[in-house]
This record gives sequence, C-alpha cells and structure tokens, in this order.
Amino acid sequence: MADKMAVGRRKTSIARVIIRPGSGKIQINSKPIGEYLPTEIDKKLALSPLIAVEANDKYDLFINATGGGVSGQIGAIKLGIARALTLVDEEYRPKLRQGGFLTRDSRMVERKKYGRPKARKRFQFSKR
Repeated sequence: MADKMAVGRRKTSIARVIIRPGSGKIQINSKPIGEYLPTEIDKKLALSPLIAVEANDKYDLFINATGGGVSGQIGAIKLGIARALTLVDEEYRPKLRQGGFLTRDSRMVERKKYGRPKARKRFQFSKR
C-alpha cells in the first residue's frame, strides 16, 4: 500500500495527515507526538480515531498542523486521521461514523462588527 493523505480542518486550523503501514510512529510537525502534545488528554483526543478502530500500532502517521491554537489543531488532526483511515480501509468507516469522527465541526469565530468592541458585546449603556 502506498502512502495515503487526508486533510482535516477545525476552526482556523488545518492538518495534513500522511498514513502508511508501520509500527505506530506518530510525528506532528517533525516532532514526536509526546513533544508536540505534552498532556495525555490532548494525545488521547487526537488519536481517538485510531483507538476506536483498534489500529494503534498498525500505521505510521506524519502530520503537518498549521493555524489556530492547540484545541483547533487537535480537532483538525482527529478529523484528518479519521479520513486517512477510511482511505486505507473502507471497513473502518462504520465505526468512525458511529463515533462521530468523520463529521467536520463547522463552527467558526463570528466576525467583529463595526461600532462594537467584539462580535456581539456592546459598550455600556448610559441613560444620562
């Protein structure tokens, strides 16, 4: 099997995931996953599609994550891994769909409006 590539997006983050058969080596932006995502919760969230299909040690992942913050990048990585797994083996799709890993979270930050400090916040009202 040749390398497969998938893209995941969340907020303003984009993650490009390259997947190939291997021993479970995971690199994000040329760093080991433990160095890029230091907390266990973040690692578990990002790798949850692999855990759902029980493919932890079957594939090597090379991920390039850009834009946004940590939370957005984790969401993008999660979606990218799920999409890459469906490219590798179509039998993973029902489990990933059931876990909600193949649904793109479309929520974005609302733009700031003129005459206001933020998107919806207003300046303090003074009657007199």
